[in-house]
Amino acid sequence: MQNKTLMKCILLPLLTGAVSGFLTRNGMREFMQMPQPALSPPSWAFPIVWTILYVMMGIASYEILLSETTEKVSALSVYGTQLIFNFCWSLIFFCLKNYLLAFVWLIAMWGLILAATVKFWKIHRQAALLMVPYLLWTTFAAYLNFGVYAMNR
Repeated sequence: MQNKTLMKCILLPLLTGAVSGFLTRNGMREFMQMPQPALSPPSWAFPIVWTILYVMMGIASYEILLSETTEKVSALSVYGTQLIFNFCWSLIFFCLKNYLLAFVWLIAMWGLILAATVKFWKIHRQAALLMVPYLLWTTFAAYLNFGVYAMNR
C-alpha cells in the first residue's frame, strides 16, 4: 500500500510538469529562439532537471503524508498551492508571453516553495532537504525569467 502511495506522490508533480510541458510546447520552441540571459542552460537540460526535481518533490510530499502530525495538512496544502503556481507559471510565461507577470508570479511561487520547505522542516527534515534544490532552481529560474523580460520587451 505504501509503494502505491509513494508512486502517487511522485506522479502528481511529474504529471503536472508533463501536462504543463505539453500545453506550452509551442511557446518553448519560440522561447529557445529568443535572446537569452547569460548562464542560460541548453534546452535539453530543462526536462532533465525538472524530472529530477519533481521526483524529489514527490518523495518529500510522501514523507510528510506519512507523518503522524496534524501539521501535515497545512504543509501539504502549501505544497499543493505551490504546485498549482508552478503549473500556471509555464502558461503565463510560454503561452501568454507575459514575462513581467510571469516574474512576479514566480516570486510568489518562490515564497510558497519556501513556506512549504519550512513547514516540511518542522515535520520531517529530510523531506525539507529534498525541497532545497527546487527552491534553488526556482531562484535561478527567476534570474532567467527576469533576464528574458529585460532582453525582450
